[in-house]
Amino acid sequence: MAARKRKTADPTQKEPTLSKREPPKKPVKRDPTPSVEPERSRYFSNTVVQHRLEQDFFNQPCISLARAFLGKVLVRRCADGTELRGRIVETEAYPGGEDKASHSSGGKRTERNTAMFMKPGTIYVYPIYGIYLCMNVSSEGEGAAVLLRSLEPLQGHSVMRKLRAARRKEGARQLKDKELCNGPSKLCQALNIPRCFDRRDLASDPEVWLESDPDTSLAKLPDVVSAPRIGIESHGEWAQKPWRFYLHGHLCVSVVNKEAERLSPSGNVTFSSGPRDVPSVTTERTEEDS
Repeated sequence: MAARKRKTADPTQKEPTLSKREPPKKPVKRDPTPSVEPERSRYFSNTVVQHRLEQDFFNQPCISLARAFLGKVLVRRCADGTELRGRIVETEAYPGGEDKASHSSGGKRTERNTAMFMKPGTIYVYPIYGIYLCMNVSSEGEGAAVLLRSLEPLQGHSVMRKLRAARRKEGARQLKDKELCNGPSKLCQALNIPRCFDRRDLASDPEVWLESDPDTSLAKLPDVVSAPRIGIESHGEWAQKPWRFYLHGHLCVSVVNKEAERLSPSGNVTFSSGPRDVPSVTTERTEEDS
């Protein structure tokens, strides 16, 4: 029987190597608590503010701007990212020039009222009674500005309540929602508007700005009441100018003027030659109204 020939190894063919087995991977421990994304405002998308009112909005005469502010939303972003929001329901116009009740009456410029002469949309913050602050926004016109008088709280009620409580007497009753921002100094406290915001640009500032409310259009707003401004009774005929505007029937309005409501039943009427005068109605102003 012929012997079997042994196969000789092909010298050109490499001997296959055994792959090293990788040690089994340790199971990754997963946190049973699902990660929670920080809450973001629906008005933000990639840090770009949606519905933010830009420079063009502020480029209008003082009285027109005071009316246009109604229904808009003032936003304050705090250092920790918390956003406070309030809908503007009451304003006052101070056109400057001959208006004796204006800080810029007669074109008077001072260190305090410089913001009134800056571009429209500039914030003007000034103190009253030595301890309270008021927030205004400049408009078209030399030395013209609009005072923000009252807001309807929309977002951040608990924070607003704490900020207001910090400035009230210990043991004072808890404020109702409608009382948080129903006065010019109250809204500055509730939204933590400091004096250093003076001369900032409301159209571009990262900490405070104005938004249009996507859920509110001019047609949906209540009637607008034109009434004499508050706390300027010593300025004669200028105290009778109906340059305070507020949403009729809104609970957050600081002072209701029944006579003016009777004489100006609808705010959707456009004045062709400026606002009409209405009889001045005496209203008492206290520090709590501020």
